[in-house]
Amino acid sequence: MHSNNRNGSRAASGGGGVVALFAMLAMGVGLMASPAEAQPFAYVTLDTGGAGSVAVIDTATNMVVATIPLAGSFSSAIAVTPDGKHAYVAGSSSDTVSVIDTATNMVVATVGVMFNHGPGGIAITPDGKRAYVTRTVGDRVAVIDTATNIVVGTPIPVGRQPFGVAVSPDGKHVYVANGGANNVSVIDRATNMAVATVGVGKFPSAIAFTPDGKHAYVGNQLSSTVSVIDTATNTVEATIPVGAEPVGVAVTPDGKHAYVANISSSDVSVIDTASNTVVGNPIPVGSQPTGVAVTPDGKHAYVTNISSNNVSVIDTATNTVVATIPVGAEPLGVAIVPPPPGVPFLAFNAKLEIDLDRKPNTDRFELQSHFTLSSTAPAIHPVVEPVTLQIGTFSVTIPPGSFKKHENEIGDEEGVFTFHGVIDGVRLEALIKRTGTLRYAFHAEAKGANLTGTTNPVTVMLTIGDNSGTASVKADIDH
Repeated sequence: MHSNNRNGSRAASGGGGVVALFAMLAMGVGLMASPAEAQPFAYVTLDTGGAGSVAVIDTATNMVVATIPLAGSFSSAIAVTPDGKHAYVAGSSSDTVSVIDTATNMVVATVGVMFNHGPGGIAITPDGKRAYVTRTVGDRVAVIDTATNIVVGTPIPVGRQPFGVAVSPDGKHVYVANGGANNVSVIDRATNMAVATVGVGKFPSAIAFTPDGKHAYVGNQLSSTVSVIDTATNTVEATIPVGAEPVGVAVTPDGKHAYVANISSSDVSVIDTASNTVVGNPIPVGSQPTGVAVTPDGKHAYVTNISSNNVSVIDTATNTVVATIPVGAEPLGVAIVPPPPGVPFLAFNAKLEIDLDRKPNTDRFELQSHFTLSSTAPAIHPVVEPVTLQIGTFSVTIPPGSFKKHENEIGDEEGVFTFHGVIDGVRLEALIKRTGTLRYAFHAEAKGANLTGTTNPVTVMLTIGDNSGTASVKADIDH
């Protein structure tokens, strides 16, 4: 999922290398067992020496697997499209929004938002078609068309010093926390006009919805409280004391808890949304926590600590910090990219060798793996389905129609599929072989890849049609 090679392209058919691949599979390989289920990636905004960047954390290993430089200085908020394919980053000092392709971890567009002062918060609609960006000085919200990455329409007037922004789960309204006005503006997306104003605490700066959209939780920095808005009436139904100066809020996917980052007390408060009370003791994290995001499975909360230059990982079952990840200077915003869609492999094992060259785009790898489909998973059809392979920072998609079908030793013509060709300058050979009921071997070799930044353990992700698996592998890396 992370590479400098773009998916798609020129696939040349041919038979070279196929005999070698058959031979290697026939000999068998020693494999390293790994979990089959894909894990998401956390994207964290940084201020690296005055230049904005984004650190990418593999939540399976809690290691930084990439750092993406941005055009603007100091990156603040970040939001991910619902399909997980792009991340939008507000450049607080650059008057721009950077668009990251999460398949390659490269900036593919830079959108000028014409604020004459940097954007603050950003949120994306559930259909992925629009991004709403707040202007902290100027009291406006800009709207980006994500298909063209162009600002559309006229910026929407809201309250003073807007920062936090969130879109309701039904996509009909946008809620904007106006720090300087002590209120929340409610924008009707049909007209892109503010249709209501809700008074909250002092200097609201963060906002998050429950999954059912019935409530919005607003962190009031200078009141050290969280206001709970009933979205049916746009009235505050509860005010909850939390830690000192809450600036980040995230609600768990099951809607049962809200996690609140308190910048001045350097801890996280946990709110039970059924009773709207704080449960347990505050969770100590790093220095000056600011952003918080919860993984799609609800098992962990990732908290950025701006003054200790790290991210705290909270186990939501125990509400304890289970990992601390150094990420770089002044981490602020955090967003989590969901794992790839599809049915996870029942099992996925891999052995990997990597040869890193000093020259760019000359790296090589050899992957030998086995996977097992679950009994309820759809059958794989490599001839007509795309096959995507991620090896560390490299990712490539073999387009549908590129694999060739062969008979195997027992005359099963559905059992063996091969590809030999060039995609985006990378020479690639791949083989998929059925080895038993619901069991397959996958082997791939590549020359001319870009694996810069790949370190152990290496994330290996394979997706065939609607089936996918991820393994964390200790590779044999030759420099």
